Amino acid sequence: MALEVAVKAAVGAPHLLGDCPFSQRVLLTLEEKKIPYNRHLINLSDKPAWFLQVNPGGKVPIVKFDEKWVPDSDVISKDSSDGSEQALLTELKALEEHLKAHGPYVAGEKISAVDLSLAPKLYHLDVALDYFKKWTVPADLTNVLNYKKLLFSRESFEKTKAEKKYIIAGWEPKVNP
Repeated sequence: MALEVAVKAAVGAPHLLGDCPFSQRVLLTLEEKKIPYNRHLINLSDKPAWFLQVNPGGKVPIVKFDEKWVPDSDVISKDSSDGSEQALLTELKALEEHLKAHGPYVAGEKISAVDLSLAPKLYHLDVALDYFKKWTVPADLTNVLNYKKLLFSRESFEKTKAEKKYIIAGWEPKVNP
């Protein structure tokens, strides 16, 4: 029996997968574990009544377990960040050192839930920062760059990623309110 999963639809194209990295992480996990699922695309600017009935908060992703819709618990970040380029570089350098010692994936040779969580976020980082800030991951972070290539080339990632134009459209109101 397939799981039911509600995820963000693309801004301006509600029939296509949207730009939510949290939604993509859930889909990636299901794909990697070969768990069958039915995907419901939710237009966040015109949420269907059924969706608001089962999820009054209106946030995605949500997954139906045992006849109950459950919000994804990893959506809420416990860490605050100042959002600066230096803070980002510090985190990327820490990832670089970890991958250098333990890679190619975070937990070693096999992909893990941590990788599935990071992949969509790194993809958004690539697309949005390149488009809005003309910023890319520094070339000297070779392990991070190789890690991204490894993640982004997986069949599951290709099947679940949003088109770049929809990621840009999703970030536009946050970057240029």
